[in-house]
Amino acid sequence: MLTQKRKFAKKYCKYSQMKVDYIDYKDTSLIKISLSERGKIMPRRLTGTSKKHQEMVEIAIKRARHMAIIPYVVDTKNLSAPAFMTFK
Repeated sequence: MLTQKRKFAKKYCKYSQMKVDYIDYKDTSLIKISLSERGKIMPRRLTGTSKKHQEMVEIAIKRARHMAIIPYVVDTKNLSAPAFMTFK
């Protein structure tokens, strides 16, 4: 059997590389790494995030949505803008 070479780069955990111990729901710059342009939580298989950090990301995103830092629903008519804006 012939082995095929990978056509894509190996995925790695961005949070492990940044040496993040805890992902806080108030830190939107960390949270937006794992959000799609529509505001959905990106799965581990697409982002390469480790299990430990993915669980922290999910909890932080859900808390941020509950506290109205990140919207639950994004306007699909205007997708040129980011999914959420940081409050000033």
